[in-house]
Amino acid sequence: MTVDGLPLGIFSQDTLNEFAALPKTVQQQVRKAIQNACPDGKADVSKLPQGSIADIHDVQMHMPVRVGDFADYSCSLEHVKNAGRIIVNDARPPPAFFNFPIAYQGRASSIIVSGTDVERPLGQYRDKSAAADPKPIVYGPSRAVDYELEFAAIIGKPLAMRQRVNAVDGDEHIFGFVVLNDWSARDIQGYEMVPLGPFNGKNFGTTISPWVVTLDALEAFKTQGQKPVIDIPRHLQDPELKTYAIQMQVEVLTGETATVTGTSWVQSMYWSPRQMVAHAASAGAALRTGDVLATGTVSGEGDNAKGCMLELTEGGSKPFKLADGSERAFIRDGDVVRMTAVAGEEQSGVGFGECVGKLVPSRLD
Repeated sequence: MTVDGLPLGIFSQDTLNEFAALPKTVQQQVRKAIQNACPDGKADVSKLPQGSIADIHDVQMHMPVRVGDFADYSCSLEHVKNAGRIIVNDARPPPAFFNFPIAYQGRASSIIVSGTDVERPLGQYRDKSAAADPKPIVYGPSRAVDYELEFAAIIGKPLAMRQRVNAVDGDEHIFGFVVLNDWSARDIQGYEMVPLGPFNGKNFGTTISPWVVTLDALEAFKTQGQKPVIDIPRHLQDPELKTYAIQMQVEVLTGETATVTGTSWVQSMYWSPRQMVAHAASAGAALRTGDVLATGTVSGEGDNAKGCMLELTEGGSKPFKLADGSERAFIRDGDVVRMTAVAGEEQSGVGFGECVGKLVPSRLD
């Protein structure tokens, strides 16, 4: 099958950026061609180009896109309420939360593909174990490394500066979605983020899954998200309340033993991915192919739906018991964090692959 508008050699590139920037009509033709070659999900290898098939066990996954910008939002109402209660004893959401999807700009250089080790970061923080009051500031390996279970949009079609976009048209600029672990050093983050927000407490590693799941693949799993509780600007309004029914899960692995520590749902978030896109461009900033817009921690109601250790252990004050009998206030060196997501039923739905990272000790030299 010939695909009109598909540049020659586009899949020989190191990343999918050039393909992601193409019109969706071209991407849809490519998807259709692959589906036609794989009836019932079974490929007839004889019909596929030589060199296009490999055993999955022999494949090394790489970064799917070249990332130029990375913004991390805070879209889960349950997460901000839990975090506020734990950190400052105030469960009220930040003042702007219901007006727009609040966010901070992360470092694109921190993004790594699933399977890459994450080193425990060095930084400055208050030594809570010290007897002195106020607690002294020390420099050393973080004592509170955490994970954050997140969903992230990858920008496909670019948007020039000062060319704003409405949420209802945001899908046009989303190439697809990945699972994202926004590794966090809570002690470093807590000391550095007043008044400008997180920096090194977040930028030592951000793991993404290598498979980009397109909007077309998720079409059958559309659902309604949360209705705004106040009036919001026109560019953020979405009468359809469009989002996707996707279950996310995070596990901590100690040796061969895996413990599910949280299960939550994308559709429970207050702000949707296409509202994130609209807000990112609303002040006039450009959208570039490969940009990553993450939702922030995806948490839901209930003890089993917490998307980070901060919530799970009440800031480390109530360690969580793992399946091997050990306890965790935060992630230890050698622990592996595995995140997955599936739209629809596990056997018949669309999976996102794995987002996996192992925490390794700090290098002190």
